[in-house]
Amino acid sequence: MDNNELNNKQIIVGLDIGTTKVSIIVGVKNKFNKIEILSTGKAPSNGVSRGIVANIDKTVESIKLSLEQAQSKIDFTINDVIVGIAGQHIKSLQHRGEIVRENIEIEIGQADIDKLKENMFKLITIPGEEVIHVIPQEYTVDGVDGIQDPKGMAGVKLEANFHVITAQVGAVRNIMRCVEKAGLTPKELILEPFASAVATLDSDELREGVVLIDIGGGTTDVAIFLDKIIRHTAVIPFGGNIITQDIKTGLSILEKQAELLKVKFGSAMYTEDQENVMISIPGLRGRDPKEIALKNLSEIIKARMEEIIDLVYHEIKVSGFEDKIMTGIVLTGGGAQIKNLPQLVSFITAKETRIGYPNEHLANDSKDKVTSPMFSTGVGLVLKGFEKYYKEDNSIAVSVDDSDEGNKENQSKGGFLETMKNFFDEDIN
Repeated sequence: MDNNELNNKQIIVGLDIGTTKVSIIVGVKNKFNKIEILSTGKAPSNGVSRGIVANIDKTVESIKLSLEQAQSKIDFTINDVIVGIAGQHIKSLQHRGEIVRENIEIEIGQADIDKLKENMFKLITIPGEEVIHVIPQEYTVDGVDGIQDPKGMAGVKLEANFHVITAQVGAVRNIMRCVEKAGLTPKELILEPFASAVATLDSDELREGVVLIDIGGGTTDVAIFLDKIIRHTAVIPFGGNIITQDIKTGLSILEKQAELLKVKFGSAMYTEDQENVMISIPGLRGRDPKEIALKNLSEIIKARMEEIIDLVYHEIKVSGFEDKIMTGIVLTGGGAQIKNLPQLVSFITAKETRIGYPNEHLANDSKDKVTSPMFSTGVGLVLKGFEKYYKEDNSIAVSVDDSDEGNKENQSKGGFLETMKNFFDEDIN
């Protein structure tokens, strides 16, 4: 696909700023309505802790390194990006709102629903936090509940249950500042569990009930979907990095050795074939090699994973949807690659569990590039970008040249949090 052909294509770039890695994925939609990955870039993330930017300069450097990799494989300049947002500062709550309509003769319309939702953005939150998204669960009209879409109905009192998501304004601004300092324009902000869901879940799972568990480096994101609506979200402040730290401490080895052991030999459940297996780790500066029992490595990983899964299972229980999750649990993220993890999750929760790969919506030519669950969020950001920008027109949302004047004008119309509110009104399909 040459540059002239690309100018007539729909192109989206996703930027995933995680605790462990920063990745960029460039996607184009082909004639079969599938996403073809044109380029990817990945760099270690050195300035982010549990989803929150802890060092601006290091984060900017990581973004630039990832950008250089992605840019080297394509002939056009990356300017605009769809940015994922997650982390420990993201919180959620359930709230109920209501409005009283003045004229029953006029049927309920979108303006009434918008007014009801807008009231939720005025909720009093902790200083420094702001409501970024309001998701209607179900509506009640004059005492009749269980209504999915009240438009066209007659009624005086309109009520609804809402899933409200908040974020720290400072944390959001710091992410945006890093993106801008790296020379990119943040086109949109997307909650990362939404992105991962689009990349890994099918329509049956979203409709019949599913739990998405995205295990990242610093945090584990939990999202429960039913009837194609996100019903519950939570952030567990543990991820793959804490397992690495446990291995480092438990086996008295270097952190880089612990990470390598986890990735290459790690298992969430001890099996008999590991009984007498030993791994030799080279000694430092002339010291003797160190022998590590594979059984001990598995026990360390299992202990921490059980703690994380117990916290996730608690969230499933308190959500009230435990008995409505018909299709079970889907694991994704870099931490989902640990051997035998689905079996451990299934054993603890008594629910069917599978690994979610970001392949379903990708063209065949792309599958060898982003098959790992660690790219689920990045691929999902690209998919959500296409949902947002190419529903009604074929204009290119992401620049493929050096001109970004239109994007600057677009940003001046409102703040980033306002952009998030507008974007998140899109349904998950």
